[in-house]
Amino acid sequence: MEVEFPLPSLGADMESATLTEWLKKPGDRIRRGEPLVTVETTKGLIDIESYEDAQVLEQLVQPGSKVAVGTVLARLEVTGAARAPQAPPAPQSAPAPPAAAGTAAPASVPARAETPGEGVTRHSRISPAARRRALELGLSLEQLGREAAGGIVHLEEVEKLAAAAPAAPTGARAAMRATIGAAMARAKREIPHYYLGHHADFGPARDWLTAHNAALAVKDRLIDAVLITKAVALAAARIEGFNGYFRNGRFEPSTAVHAGAAVAVRGGGLVAPALLDADRKDLATLMQDFSALVTRVRAGHLRSGEFTAATITITSLGADGVDALFPIINPPQVAIVGAGAIRDQAWVRDGQLLIRPVLTLALAADHRVTDGRSGARFLRAIADLLAQPDAL
Repeated sequence: MEVEFPLPSLGADMESATLTEWLKKPGDRIRRGEPLVTVETTKGLIDIESYEDAQVLEQLVQPGSKVAVGTVLARLEVTGAARAPQAPPAPQSAPAPPAAAGTAAPASVPARAETPGEGVTRHSRISPAARRRALELGLSLEQLGREAAGGIVHLEEVEKLAAAAPAAPTGARAAMRATIGAAMARAKREIPHYYLGHHADFGPARDWLTAHNAALAVKDRLIDAVLITKAVALAAARIEGFNGYFRNGRFEPSTAVHAGAAVAVRGGGLVAPALLDADRKDLATLMQDFSALVTRVRAGHLRSGEFTAATITITSLGADGVDALFPIINPPQVAIVGAGAIRDQAWVRDGQLLIRPVLTLALAADHRVTDGRSGARFLRAIADLLAQPDAL
């Protein structure tokens, strides 16, 4: 069956894109989920994946052309019944990792992804705080290893390295800020948000994490954000109404939890590509996926499934010292969780005053789908999961 392959919308704020490269030529076979073409948007380079096993019949748009969403890019010959090609479907497992640390994602041949700490010499060390901050800023741990020159990389060195990094062109920053602003203005205008906050004792998670990481090499260690992401994903799978999309006037729940991870783009801006099947993966795999995702964001080259798949988003400014943040929902999703800094605070338990590491969680949810009582159950579920980290 012959079908058209249109330019999909890769976000509520996307209207057009520039085709930069064809990854398959006429006559080539392509598998479902394999990249067919690369386009450039305000969020960077994105590989658009095929929605079916097919053969490329004809390319209809030349590289360098700027086209609107919905423009037919190619014609494909599909074996069997084809689905409506409105947008590539969300993949059911993680996309192929990047070809190498800090490089663009591969066109067709999967390769080993960079893992946290890879490239760091055996004589250099990175402090846990520096490692967490480097991942949040999108800095290569391999580069940090070179900077160490046999010493120890501390948080101060990470901040200096980030400040010295070349900023994105002013025009690109302005375009991204305008795009983000338009999308968030639309979200606040169209979605009836409600907000809830909850303090969670992060002590059990912190103690477990310290013990777990003590027996591991630096490259295999976990960070706080991965435990928080897994807890949010599991809660989203268990509590109805927070995982899915609001489209065409109704809520569409998702059976899979693809957790959008908000990552800062160097030079300004933010993207929230998805960690696929976050509720079903063990923490070590989720850590590897998170590190690889940050590497791809830093390289400015992602895959369409990572933009269209997210069913709920997690964002954090804890590394910047913010106690709480109340974010805006990323449509068509119906919920977003904000995580603040983990701070030592007074905590009363069984009538005793203790000092505990406390995490402030904030939920923004869509009132068309859930209400405050459901939101409270959802936040409590996240806190309860973090209190039992060995079960994550």
